[in-house]
Formats: sequence, C-alpha cells, structure tokens
Amino acid sequence: MSKETTIIAKRQSDGTLVQVLPDGTTKPLEDKTDWQRLRDMTEDEVHAAALANPDAQPLTDDAVARMRRVPRAKTLRRALGLTQEEFATRYQIPIGTLRDWEHGRTEPDQPARAYLKAIAGNPDGGDVREARMLAVRFE
Repeated sequence: MSKETTIIAKRQSDGTLVQVLPDGTTKPLEDKTDWQRLRDMTEDEVHAAALANPDAQPLTDDAVARMRRVPRAKTLRRALGLTQEEFATRYQIPIGTLRDWEHGRTEPDQPARAYLKAIAGNPDGGDVREARMLAVRFE
C-alpha cells in the first residue's frame, strides 16, 4: 500500500463519505451506485447478484469453524476506549490475565464473566465494585 494508491475517507455526521486530502481538507466521494436500480430489484435478484460477486461468497461450515471469536474482554475494553493497562488498572484485573483472555490463551471463569458483564452494564458504577468484591481472584 502506497500513498499514491491509497485514499483516506471518512463518514461525516450527515452520513456522506468524503475523501480526506493531504492538506486536511475534504471533498465528496463520487457515488457510483445506481440506487434506483437496486430499489427496483426483487429479493431473489439481490440474492443472485450477491452470489455472483466472487468477493461476497457465503461462508462455508469449514470457514466458520476456522474463524476465531474475538474475546468479550477485548471487545468490552475497546468499546470503553481503554488500553490494556488502563482497563487492567481501573478494574483491578492482572494485566497478564487480561492479555491471556484477549489472546485466547485462557477463558474467563464464571466469576470473571460475571464481573465483565457488570463492567459492561455499568462501567463507572457501584455494581462493578460490588461484583469485584464477590468475584474470586482471577490469577
């Protein structure tokens, strides 16, 4: 990937896509989609068109079996906008344990899953502190 062949795009608050130019200004991206043609297609035509696209083939059972699930702890941490270190410190989880969960080396046990659920439901509240007091050590 080079700067000559890569464009940077972003979606604005109104939903439009714009290209970000090197000087930081933006210009609208050309929309080449024939939206009326798509609206006029039946569900069967949409399905057939999707299957005809070699880049949009349905997953096979083998492909699904090979996929790795993103650990809940990592998804939660990212949703809160925290680094591993910040998340571990804020919620008193050993950093090594958090890394093991995120890399799929180990899975959180039941008390840890309950603690993560409490964090997800109320990341700043007392429920998290109460859940932490009830949870066993994660080490």
